[in-house]
Amino acid sequence: MKLNKSIVLYLVLSFCSIALLFGQTGGAGAAGAGAAGAAGAGGGAPASDASAADAGQDYSAGGGQTISGRTSLQPSLQYALSVPNYPVTAGDIYLLAYNVGSTAVEFPITVDTSYSIRVSNLRVINARGLTYRELKQQVEDIVTKNYPLSGVQFALRQPSVFRVFINGEVSVARETSTWALARLSTVLAGSLTSRSSIRDVEVRSSGGTSRTYDLFRAQRFGEVSQDPYLRPDDTIIVQPVRRAVSIGGTVQRPGTYQLIEGDNLKKLVEYYGSGLTPLADTSRITLTRQINDIQSPSKVFYLTNTDIAADFELNALDVVAISSLEERSARIFLQGAVVGGQTAIEAESQVEGSYRLEVPIRNGTHFASFVRSYRSYFTNQSADLEKVYIERAGERILVNVHNILYGSFNPELVLQNEDIITIPFKQMFVSVTGAVVTPGKYPYIQDRTYEYYVSLAGGFSDANAFNAVELRDFNNNKLDKNAYIMPESIIEAKRNSFLYGFNRIAPVVTTILSIVTTTISVLALIQQ
Repeated sequence: MKLNKSIVLYLVLSFCSIALLFGQTGGAGAAGAGAAGAAGAGGGAPASDASAADAGQDYSAGGGQTISGRTSLQPSLQYALSVPNYPVTAGDIYLLAYNVGSTAVEFPITVDTSYSIRVSNLRVINARGLTYRELKQQVEDIVTKNYPLSGVQFALRQPSVFRVFINGEVSVARETSTWALARLSTVLAGSLTSRSSIRDVEVRSSGGTSRTYDLFRAQRFGEVSQDPYLRPDDTIIVQPVRRAVSIGGTVQRPGTYQLIEGDNLKKLVEYYGSGLTPLADTSRITLTRQINDIQSPSKVFYLTNTDIAADFELNALDVVAISSLEERSARIFLQGAVVGGQTAIEAESQVEGSYRLEVPIRNGTHFASFVRSYRSYFTNQSADLEKVYIERAGERILVNVHNILYGSFNPELVLQNEDIITIPFKQMFVSVTGAVVTPGKYPYIQDRTYEYYVSLAGGFSDANAFNAVELRDFNNNKLDKNAYIMPESIIEAKRNSFLYGFNRIAPVVTTILSIVTTTISVLALIQQ
C-alpha cells in the first residue's frame, strides 16, 4: 500500500512540475505559488523570436554603422530550455521539486552573484561556468542519491535579466538590460554611428578581462565566436572607424567596408569584394580620393590590374570603381600639354610635357563629364585650358576647358569614337638680361633653373664674373639662386668683371695720357 502511495505521489509531483513549466499551476503552498508567479513574469517572449538567435545577424557592409540583430533582448524561457548551452546566470530562478516519503517538497532557487546554490540541505554547488543542463544533472544526481525514487525535478523557471554598459563611438553611452542568450550584435543594434567600427569591438568583463571581437567576420563568414553572448556587468567599448572605403562596379560584393591594418586594394577586391566578375575591365579602375584642400576636394587616380597586384595603398574614404568590358565601346586620344602615363602614380612621377594618350570611353560620354572625371590629365601648369580643341573628321572644335573645371560651363558636346583632344601649351617666357651674349625673352620650360635660360641666351659675356646673377619673379620678389624658375621671371646677369670694365675705359685713358704727354713736350720745346 505504501508503494502505491509513493507511486501516486510521484505521478502527481511530475504532473505539477510539467504544469509549472508552462506557468499554469496554482501552486502547492506559499513557495510553489511564488515560483509560479515569477514564472509568469519571465516567460512571455514568443518562441519565434528566440529561435532566431543563432540564425545570423544583419550587419551593415556600409561602414558597419548599422547592426540589426534579430534576437529579442527580452528573455524567452522556451528558447532557454531548447538550447544545450544556456549558461547559469546570476538572477536565474530555478524550481526544485521532489518527494520525501509521502511529503512533496518544492521550492525556488535564485542564483546570486556568488553562484553558490544550496540543494535543500544536502549540498552546496558552485554553479559558476555551468550550463543549465550541467547544473540540472548535478542537482538531480544529489537528490536521487539521498532520496531514491523521489521523482526529483529541477527546472529553469525564469531566465535572468541583467545590465551591461555601452560606451565609446556610439550614439549615446548608456546602461541597458539584456539576457544570457542575446549576442553582442543584438545589444549594439541601434547604438552605432556612421563612425563606429565593427572590426574591433572590445568587451570588458566585470572581473577586468578584456577581449576584442570582429563582427564583420561573424556576419560574412559565420564565425559565431566573434559575436559572443554577454555576461552581467560587461562593458562594451566601440572604437571609431580607422579606414572605411567603398568599392563598386564589376566585383561580386560591392559595398563599403572597414579595412584593418595591412588591407589595401588587392584585399579589397579579392577578400571584401569576393573577386571580380567575368566582365571586369581591369584596365579601367577609377579611384576617387578625398583630400584636405578646399580648392580640390577630391583627386582621381586611374589604376589597372597592375595596381591590384601591387596592392595599391588605400586611404580612408577612398572610392574604387571597376568598369565593365561591356562599357568599353569607344576610344579617344589626348595629346599636347597633358599629364602622361598609364596610371595616376606614374603621372605624378613624370615630368609634365607633351604626351599622346589613348583613353577608353563609353558611348554617349559628354565632354564636360569626361573632363571632370579625368581632371588630373589637365593639370599641366603649361596647359592653355582656354584654347583646347577637338579634332573630328577634319573639323576643329574649340572648347574652354578652364570654364568647365573651374566654372559652370557645360557644353552640349558628346565625344565620338577616335576624337583627338589637343591641349595646347601656354606661350610663357622668361627674361634674361644683363651680362649675357644674347639678352631677350625665352620660352618657359617647367622645372628649369637659371643655368638653362642663361645657356639659351648664349651664356655669360665677358662682363660677368663668377656667374653672378639676380633672380626675381613676376611680382619682383627676389628668388633663391637654386630655385626653379617660374613663368615671367627675370634673370639678370651682373656686370661685375674688373677687367671688362678696365678694358672699356683703357683706350680713353691712353688717349688722354698721350695728349697730356705731347702737350708737356711741346711746352718744354717752346721754353727752350
